[in-house]
Amino acid sequence: MPSVLPDGEPMPEDGALPRHALDGSGQRPLGFYLHVPYCATRCGYCDFNTYTASELRGSGGALASRDNYAETVAEEIRLARKVLGDDPRPVETVFVGGGTPTLLPAADLGRMIAAIRDEFGLAEDAEVTTEANPESVDPRYLEELRAAGFNRVSFGMQSARQHVLKILDRTHTPGRPEACVAEARAAGFEHVNLDLIYGTPGESDDDWRASLDAVLGAAPDHVSAYALIVEEGTQLARRIRRGEVPMTDDDAHADRYLIAEETLSAAGFSWYEVSNWATSEAGRCRHNELYWRGADWWGAGPGAHSHVGGVRWWNVKHPGAYAQALSEGRSPGAGREVLSEEDRRVERILLELRLEEGCPLALLKPAGAAAAARALADGLLRAEAYEQGRAALTLRGRLLADAVVRDLVD
Repeated sequence: MPSVLPDGEPMPEDGALPRHALDGSGQRPLGFYLHVPYCATRCGYCDFNTYTASELRGSGGALASRDNYAETVAEEIRLARKVLGDDPRPVETVFVGGGTPTLLPAADLGRMIAAIRDEFGLAEDAEVTTEANPESVDPRYLEELRAAGFNRVSFGMQSARQHVLKILDRTHTPGRPEACVAEARAAGFEHVNLDLIYGTPGESDDDWRASLDAVLGAAPDHVSAYALIVEEGTQLARRIRRGEVPMTDDDAHADRYLIAEETLSAAGFSWYEVSNWATSEAGRCRHNELYWRGADWWGAGPGAHSHVGGVRWWNVKHPGAYAQALSEGRSPGAGREVLSEEDRRVERILLELRLEEGCPLALLKPAGAAAAARALADGLLRAEAYEQGRAALTLRGRLLADAVVRDLVD
């Protein structure tokens, strides 16, 4: 959840959408993202819309408190029901992210899910996920989450090496995320993800291999591995600028990615998106697939983004301002944009090319089609997919995905 909101047109106070936004909605899945903006401490690399207790003290008062946060989010869910009217779709995926959602009592997270169930209904096979900090949960908490309707949990592991965690300002101890996987399994969670970050200053190839080995020892059914992006304005960016820690170069990122692909594929994981691997199709994160395929989702919470039928909007960032708007019967939306057909075409290429099956060649204009032919000749696109009318990345293409996308959207 980025901390900087885009520009856009004003959001109507009642949150109403253009009529065309729900045209054809029956053919698109509907999901919910619930943002919990609270953290115990701020990680040095984090640029998300999050707040520690000290940052909220005196800025928004009781309205910014996490004590009544679940009810505030439930109020936005009820607003969503009004805005979407008689839309009959049940919710297929829910993802609770942050921040650290598990700083809230499990019962509060359950109340948010109950509000979605009451207002929209959950599909029989709905995927309901929460992110979790390894140090913020224990076996009883995980059992309460499972009883509240969660069936997937994602733990922020980042690394198995203490010195790497220290650079990232992560507070959990090595070994705790792996223990969490076992506790989640015991609580009845069938699907468990571990998040990793590679390319942290001071991390070696051996450190990265140790993290991957620790993941495999824990036996989750899903792994996300992201290259560290140093965002301006973060503590880590300031430390790098002062020369306190070295910046990791692109070659090291590429090497770590190749190590991840080799290690995970040998252990039975298959990539299905550039940064995500699963042991089976059932283990994939269906909520993220909903984003990548341009379906509909409502984002509730401060700074949360939503998309329905080519209309994208985003909420005010501060928890106090967010709660104030809802308490006054207003949409917490800060702005929105109505995507043009060209916008949607470009976004489909940007997002779908990252998927294992790739994007349809029919989306490409002549310049993009010519670029795709060159990418095929250069070994960046898979020949069998190209013959079937799709642009799909090879392993080398995944390393150069951003450059390939730039060429194909022309």
